[in-house]
Formats: sequence, C-alpha cells, structure tokens
Amino acid sequence: MPLTDLALAEAGEQLAELLERRRLTIATAESCTGGWVAKVLTDRAGSSAYVLAGLVTYSNDAKKGLLGVTDRSLDEHGAVSEPVVREMVAGALAATGASVAVAISGVAGPGGGSEDKPVGTVWFAWGSSPTDTEAVVEIFEGDRDQVRRQAVLYALQGVRGFLENS
Repeated sequence: MPLTDLALAEAGEQLAELLERRRLTIATAESCTGGWVAKVLTDRAGSSAYVLAGLVTYSNDAKKGLLGVTDRSLDEHGAVSEPVVREMVAGALAATGASVAVAISGVAGPGGGSEDKPVGTVWFAWGSSPTDTEAVVEIFEGDRDQVRRQAVLYALQGVRGFLENS
C-alpha cells in the first residue's frame, strides 16, 4: 500500500512534538527528497520554533559549496554514500547551528542506478554533532514517488528514534 500524505504528516507531527517538547531545532540537508522532509515539518503551524533551515543540495557542487562535503568523499564513494551523508549532517549543523540535522542522498529513479547502488538505494544520517551521528542505508521498492515517500518517512522516524535514544 503506497504511503499517503497523511502518514507523512503524522510522522512529521510526532517529530515536531518531540522537538518542541525538548526545545530543540532541526536542519535538513536533502538530495533525492528535494526538500520534502522540510516541507512535512513546516506544514505544521508554529514550525519556526523548531525548523531552522532546509537545504536542498541536489548537485555535488551544492553539497560541496553549502555543506562542505569533500571532493575526496564524492570521488571515492559517490554522492549516495555513508561518508557523504555524514558530511552533509556536519555541514548542516555548522551552517545553521541547529540542535540536530538529517541528511538524505539516494537514487530515486527511474534511472541512475548501478549494480552497487540500485534504484531505491538511499543513505541517511542524523546527528547532533559530527561525532554523534548515525548513518544507515535502505533500499526501497517502487517508482520514484514511492521511493521518495518512503525515504521521507524513514528520515522523520529515524530522527525521532535518534532523539528518543539520546
């Protein structure tokens, strides 16, 4: 069953309530989701209390220029990789001063996949500092919209889980 806007809104609401309750702020650094995580979080009235910034860094140049992702990480591992999403989190935290940041980089499709990184491969990272960051990869099924929706939900739930366990 495809994820609905309501399911995304509910996950956004749960994260928003946690951020507000703990008086924390968030920044997003998004590639394949194109700002969708930030959109879900800012759909809620009063979101300026906890959303500091949403950075859509779709190109490698944007990842480097806005977030400080290194040429070395991009050259050695590619944009869809653990080192890159970890650097995206560090860059978002440094650029915004947020309490927590989330980064997403993936292959949403329909093209662009490879044997090592098939369509649906998405790397996530979330953290409160460069040394307190978690990263995980998932491979989602479905078309471009379905992959992106699953990635948004996974990111919202992942940040919430990170905060609840810290």
